[in-house]
Amino acid sequence: MRILIIGAAGMVGRKLAEKLMGEGSLGGRKIDTIHAFDVIEPSYGASGGPQIVSEAGDIADAAVVTRLIRHRPDVIFHLAAIVSGEAEVEFDKGYAINMDGTHHLLEAVRHEGEGYCPRLVFTSSIAVFGAPFPGKIDDDFFHTPLTSYGTQKAVGELLLADYTRKGFIDGVGIRLPTIVVRPGRPNKAASGFFSGIVREPLAGQEAILPVSEDVRHWVASPAAAVGFLLHAATMDSATLGARRSLTMPGLSITVGEMIEALKRVAGEETAALIRREPDEAIVRIVDGWPRDFDAKRAEQAGFKADADFDSIIRAHIADEEARKVAFG
Repeated sequence: MRILIIGAAGMVGRKLAEKLMGEGSLGGRKIDTIHAFDVIEPSYGASGGPQIVSEAGDIADAAVVTRLIRHRPDVIFHLAAIVSGEAEVEFDKGYAINMDGTHHLLEAVRHEGEGYCPRLVFTSSIAVFGAPFPGKIDDDFFHTPLTSYGTQKAVGELLLADYTRKGFIDGVGIRLPTIVVRPGRPNKAASGFFSGIVREPLAGQEAILPVSEDVRHWVASPAAAVGFLLHAATMDSATLGARRSLTMPGLSITVGEMIEALKRVAGEETAALIRREPDEAIVRIVDGWPRDFDAKRAEQAGFKADADFDSIIRAHIADEEARKVAFG
């Protein structure tokens, strides 16, 4: 079995690759090769299992994507994206990667021909939805994105469904909640502060909170995100019918509730490192994001959410401690 991960140098992509390397199989099938691709070459530790092939390139270049598909991977994880805040500021760049890159990938698969029809797991986003929202967004709520990023992801969902309908791919789209707590340095996502107000205080550093504590959001852990991807790659996709994208289950939580969870897990002194500094640009973006979902369709399809936010924080602490042991 051959697997291609596009966006393999990102946080979720790295965790996915490491999980697959450790298990050595997917859906009961032995993995022979994992092709890890990103704009910078992904780097992993030694693997005693599948062969790892790392490569750097730009999915805005159709020729590059065509070369990737010449390997005819059985499963493709398409995680690469220009994130929300950057896509809003860098308009051309956002469309080049998030829309054109996705279209190049689908076209490369289509033109490979000869009955080639891989499972393609596409990471979409809850940014495809826009205000005004009901109390809980259900599976029948319409797409009205209010950001360039959300629009680009909505286009990707439509393309995924159409290329699946035509039999070129077997597509599954998963709308990820905001993933917290993200390790490492902050990225350019407008949602980055949701991780920052936990990650930085736990590391003894000050964190900036650019919105009010009553802001409510839909979140999931990195481990849950990897679980979503693996399930999407192995599930019976025929149960989805023509609607190939699903909103993943998550936790609906306010910023204030996140801070209270941080206090419970790490103490008042840690939470005191959060500094309130309103940012109107971030406030405007976040105000257009959904806050709560009824993810019944995904839950019925077997996708699993985190138990609570305290558990997410504890898992992050455990991951950081394991990383320190591994790398010193």
